Amino acid sequence: MTTRIGVIADTHGLLRHQAKHILQGCQLIIHAGDIDSPSVLGELERIAPTIAVRGNMDWASWANRLKVTERIQVGIWSILALHNIGDLPSLGDEVDIVIFGHSHKFLHENRNGILFLNPGSAGPRRFELPISMAILTLGEEATIEQILLESKP
Repeated sequence: MTTRIGVIADTHGLLRHQAKHILQGCQLIIHAGDIDSPSVLGELERIAPTIAVRGNMDWASWANRLKVTERIQVGIWSILALHNIGDLPSLGDEVDIVIFGHSHKFLHENRNGILFLNPGSAGPRRFELPISMAILTLGEEATIEQILLESKP
């Protein structure tokens, strides 16, 4: 059995129509912080169960319920989600995937057997960086699809 996970970060108060459409087929959504608005979380939660971590821009009272890191178990996969990779705790052997945001730059790489994924920023365009998110599919293998979003909201 496979699980399709929408991975999104750095929405900064903007949940694009295209992102909502892509997330419709997901069983789980992970938001890697800098949400900036409780309405974004509400919209995500109406699409699929959502786990979110607090980013450096998430300081209003609504964000108090968010943790800085979340550990998530999906089948055989152990995931650690956080906003800033600079705050990464020591991992040990219990983490297969690290999901993070903050830099607004998509990254997908294997480091010492651990998959690191930054979906990029799905919010307002920053500099000339692409607007992106990712779909993580977990089964016996982990596959990642980078999705480039249109610049219109």
